[in-house]
Amino acid sequence: MSNSLESFGTHGEAWDLETLAIRGGRTPDPTTGAILTPIVQSTTYVNEAVGKHKGHTYSRASNPTVSALESALGALEGAPPAVCYSTGLAAITGLFLSLLRSGDHVVVSDVVYGGTVRLLNIVLEPLGISASCVDTSDPGAVAAAIGPRTRLVFIETPANPTLKLTDIESVARVCRAKGVKLAVDNTFLTPVLLRPLDLGADIALYSTTKYIEGHNATVGGSITTRDEALNERLRLFRKSVGSIQAPFEAWLTLKGLKTLPLRIREHSRSARRIAEWLEQHPAVERVLYPGLASFPQTALAAGLGELSGGFFGGIVSFEVRGGVEAGVRVMNAVRLCSLAENLGATETLITHPVSMTHGDVPREQRERAGITDGLIRLSVGLESPADIIADLARALESAARKPDSGGVDRAARKELKPRPSAAAVVGGV
Repeated sequence: MSNSLESFGTHGEAWDLETLAIRGGRTPDPTTGAILTPIVQSTTYVNEAVGKHKGHTYSRASNPTVSALESALGALEGAPPAVCYSTGLAAITGLFLSLLRSGDHVVVSDVVYGGTVRLLNIVLEPLGISASCVDTSDPGAVAAAIGPRTRLVFIETPANPTLKLTDIESVARVCRAKGVKLAVDNTFLTPVLLRPLDLGADIALYSTTKYIEGHNATVGGSITTRDEALNERLRLFRKSVGSIQAPFEAWLTLKGLKTLPLRIREHSRSARRIAEWLEQHPAVERVLYPGLASFPQTALAAGLGELSGGFFGGIVSFEVRGGVEAGVRVMNAVRLCSLAENLGATETLITHPVSMTHGDVPREQRERAGITDGLIRLSVGLESPADIIADLARALESAARKPDSGGVDRAARKELKPRPSAAAVVGGV
């Protein structure tokens, strides 16, 4: 996919992606001429007369700053304004509640964000909505999983945290033939590297918390679709549930969006360099990154490279030799990399999925999906890749040493302690 996209800016010009990220869907403030969208921190909007207003009535339904972000995100994908939510998980929830009813069925990628699994198991299953976790890299498996009550196929590619790929075009053909909507969580690649709607998907979903805002400053989510009726339904359900994004978060996300093309490509360059270095390190058992020749899905990775201009995103997953305790020692030993439950930020973040982001995914499901106890997810930031490599090298060297009389081993066991009961869980990114 060329960066010369068939997307249009405020004045109807066909703009390149870099221009769209900065100018798409935006106009100077009509009151003051301010080039930055103002933060409209107002709940209430005065009507001119009964039934006559200026486009906004109450900020649970819509807000001028949020609307500006929605226009900008829609322009980036050649679509109507997006629908923005308070968090990425709120966007997933809004999508499921808008499309699914009791008795309905959804097909979901077998490797997917842990919060999606928790939502399906803890919230939607008791409401009578069933889900099947399927290897969506196999379109035949998707077709076989679709039944008479299936209303939605929800895929994540590259998947969190194994980076497993799904061929969106092939799955989209299956969904069209079956009369089922296809939604793609495109958080890892963003519209800069992949536009799911161009490949036949009905819905593109994002945690804007991650690369789109990109500075660890907000939480947010968005849904983009070219289906106007679905867009209106999403807005109605968002108003009814009360999950709209706040104006200050929307304003910060608008600012972050401007540098998204520059950032995601730089994340990708550094991630590839670090993945290549990790693959050669004697203490590393395996590395998962679509830009490596060793990546198991070589054909799909090559196709992704053609679409993305040779960029594969900023996430690298790997395992160190010595099993889970060695991996935990590495994560406890880093200094520049921050041990945290997030990704896609300017800072490099290192995560232990089993005890952090995917702790609520049942063990059997994790193991089938390849999310092993020793897997490490590295979200490569914008620091010097040489400095990131030096930090990892020191941590790997430290982890290879014999643990002190049980001290590190106790820390490892503590890191892997079971999550609290599902009802008590509030974390997990």
